[in-house]
Amino acid sequence: MSEDRTEEAPAYRYTASLAGEIETRWQDTWESEGTFHAPNPEGSLATGAPVPEDKLFVQDMFPYPSGAGLHVGHPLGYIGTDVFARYHRMTGRNVLHTLGYDAFGLPAEQYAAQTGQHPRTTTENNITTMRRQLRQLGLGHDPRRSFATTDPEYYRWTQWIFLQIFNSYYDTEQDKARPIGELIEQFERGERLAEDGRAWSELSATERRALLNSYRLVYISDAPVNWAPGLGTVVANEEVTADGRSERGNFPVFRKNLRQWTMRITAYADRLIDDLALLDWSDQVKTMQRNWIGRSHGSHVRFAAGDRTVEVFTTRPDTIFGTTYLVLAPEHELVDELVTDAWPEGTASAWTGGAADPRTAVAEYRAATARKSDLDRQENKDKTGVFTGSYARNPVNGRQLPVFVADYVLTGYGTGAVMGVPGEDQRDWDFATAFGLEIMRTIAPPEDFEGEAYTGEGPMINSANPELGIDLDGKPKDEAIAEIIAWLEANGHGNGTVQYKLRDWLFARQRYWGEPFPIVYDENDLPVALPEDQLPVELPEVEEYAPRTFDPEDADSEPSPPLSRATDWMYVTLDLGDGPKQYRRDTNVMPNWAGSCWYHLRYADPVNSEAFCDPVNERYWLGPRVNEHGANDPGGVDLYIGGMEHAVLHLLYARFWQKVLYDLGHVSAHEPYRRLFNQGYIQAYAYTDSRGQYVPADEVTESEGKFFHNGAEVRREYGKMGKSLKNVVTPDEMCADYGADTFRFYEMSMGPLEASRPWATKDVVGAHRFLQRLWRNVVDEQSGKHRVSEEPATEEDRKALHRAIAGVHEDYANMRFNTAGAKLIELNNHITKVYAKTESTPRELVEPLVLMLAPVCPHIAEELWSILGKDGSLAHGPFPAADPAYLVDETVEYPVQVRGKVRSRIIVPSEAGEDEVRAAALADEKIAACLDGEPRKVIVVPGRLVNVVP
Repeated sequence: MSEDRTEEAPAYRYTASLAGEIETRWQDTWESEGTFHAPNPEGSLATGAPVPEDKLFVQDMFPYPSGAGLHVGHPLGYIGTDVFARYHRMTGRNVLHTLGYDAFGLPAEQYAAQTGQHPRTTTENNITTMRRQLRQLGLGHDPRRSFATTDPEYYRWTQWIFLQIFNSYYDTEQDKARPIGELIEQFERGERLAEDGRAWSELSATERRALLNSYRLVYISDAPVNWAPGLGTVVANEEVTADGRSERGNFPVFRKNLRQWTMRITAYADRLIDDLALLDWSDQVKTMQRNWIGRSHGSHVRFAAGDRTVEVFTTRPDTIFGTTYLVLAPEHELVDELVTDAWPEGTASAWTGGAADPRTAVAEYRAATARKSDLDRQENKDKTGVFTGSYARNPVNGRQLPVFVADYVLTGYGTGAVMGVPGEDQRDWDFATAFGLEIMRTIAPPEDFEGEAYTGEGPMINSANPELGIDLDGKPKDEAIAEIIAWLEANGHGNGTVQYKLRDWLFARQRYWGEPFPIVYDENDLPVALPEDQLPVELPEVEEYAPRTFDPEDADSEPSPPLSRATDWMYVTLDLGDGPKQYRRDTNVMPNWAGSCWYHLRYADPVNSEAFCDPVNERYWLGPRVNEHGANDPGGVDLYIGGMEHAVLHLLYARFWQKVLYDLGHVSAHEPYRRLFNQGYIQAYAYTDSRGQYVPADEVTESEGKFFHNGAEVRREYGKMGKSLKNVVTPDEMCADYGADTFRFYEMSMGPLEASRPWATKDVVGAHRFLQRLWRNVVDEQSGKHRVSEEPATEEDRKALHRAIAGVHEDYANMRFNTAGAKLIELNNHITKVYAKTESTPRELVEPLVLMLAPVCPHIAEELWSILGKDGSLAHGPFPAADPAYLVDETVEYPVQVRGKVRSRIIVPSEAGEDEVRAAALADEKIAACLDGEPRKVIVVPGRLVNVVP
């Protein structure tokens, strides 16, 4: 704990107690004076005066308001964005910085199910706690712009955006979303026909609606999901363990098809990949998104199987001659049609799974597969499967290919069927080896190759059929691929195509605590969009917040969401244009991703009741900056900071929604986040005793490299913070023991913002002592008045000051907050060394130091600014500017190398030429002692070094 006020301590020493008083007072002042209110061009947040052209929109990733509150790791990014925003605000920019809450989700619902407390009550209590903690840190947020996704006025517009997407289709000719009304006009004009060739006029009203629904960007589909009967809900792939059980509760999980809402994000796959080039994001995140979308160029190949056709997608059609079997995913629609009633004569026992007939074998195998996660199916090296009893024909050589069902093939990529080419694919090799299938190479491996499947480059072999006019032998991969695709297309056996790993977005959850769908179903069970004046559709009160659970082994059970029990809400009579009729509401809710897809837009115009965001405000805060970045600037938030864990799903979903809104003309930016920065994490040591139980980390002592708790040695491990690990440190503790400014300075000085770093409470005192020394350079600890004089600083002082100003300026602008802190410490140390024992410190040094400190330690800076006699807040600047005259070195130090090692250093005038530098180096006694006569060569690198070659 820091030194606090005692009877012996001076009355105005900067202690935790004094820091707390200062911080609370300035937080109250900022709030009452609206210091961080960012004016809008239009609407209720406009001041009537012109807004500055130079604006900055800084955004943190949406936090979930957890009941556990914050630990010291959570505010790292929040403090970083605050420092960045404060710095730019001081330079005169109009800065939008605020924070809302992503408050729908499972934790509050689970707590409600356990306690009976409404999720809204839990959520609002958690938000109150988090707001208090964040306020205590002095974050410069515009509180008028804060909201929670659970606010009905917010999710009214989430529902409105859903309807915009629902009422749109993707026009492949224009390559963008268009209103569904334009599609209707095309059908009416006869420019489009139904899939069966009928004209619009030949369709009934119900058929027309069903046809339009098949085009919508939001549609209802029967999609495979992870169903956990013991939980009564669907779980995400990431929530399924490798052995096919739910992470929560350890219940069996089954793959089954459920009817639910799906968003056609796949229509945007190419744009989502191609537009990454426009974004200032890390290569790592861009690569993760590209891999998730998984665009692959290849070919569809059609294999005849009796009167059926098995279509596969492959990126290597050149290896088709090496195909010795086909595999279907257990969920593939052709499995039931291809499976036979009896095993063909001579079927190997390894192919049957021990079953009496193929139908039994496939049924048993499907049941076993339903218990496995997609991850387990992909990563399990032990390949399993069963023979369907059917064979297909290879179109290039007529070979009969046994058709298997195997779980290593998924329906989520390609066609759900693969051609087994064991010579060039390791998974296929493993399967072929397990089932005794033929292996034939079609690419010649190097002579010294000793592996199994060969996946490298090489000339084609065993790949010719003169009778069919195919000869790929000896050709390189690209040439062979082009040639075989041309042959497949010419002979009706396939076509070149592009495939994606990206699947359409399952957009429904069988839960309570989420946004209701603005949809009702009519007597034909077809969806009907509600008119905008009926939004928001609010969540009803229910007695039970948990979904109905079932026997954990009951794979045939069906979800029963909490809203299905709110019958008075579910069944409603409405007049939607054709008279009062009874409709049924959707009892699923939107996933919690929905609210976080567009919150950047609402930050720009948070109290607008007429639109989700006024176009003028959207264009000001988020629009493309053509003059600065050129026509390809995508627009979006200027700086978005958050963890790497959201690199794919959240960012991909937000980009999708933004692009739909852009296509429909609702926004000017076609990307939500122009620049993305991923901060690191604060980690901590945890300690376990001989029983493996965690002990309180703050009670552990170290001695001779070992760690002890109550005298007993304990084991140290390194990782995340958590209550269960008994190593949590809260910002409340830090603020109480040292003050918020000390905590802020320590977190920013621990290392680069993008790097993870270990927390060490004992090191916080160093940051506190720095602020105490700085305080003493400005304030008399006895009287509380400043000890600043109007005496001019020395030339040496000015050099130190202006070098610091230039460096800190650059560091803040480039988010190098740790090095900015180091420069502030260095400058303060210089002032302390020169003026600590004098009666005063020159104002010329003090004022710039206080201003530079303000972004990272705003409370103490405001207080010192006030003590210095300044009126008002320094939040809007000025930020000091460096005088170039003091940035020029009068002398330059050169290291001098002999035989590659630095033997001495020389100091010469900064304007010295190469000859003068060379002469000075050779005249140095240490260098002369290393030489035996004249050197062969002397190389001078101006401003950097001298290299002497004997």
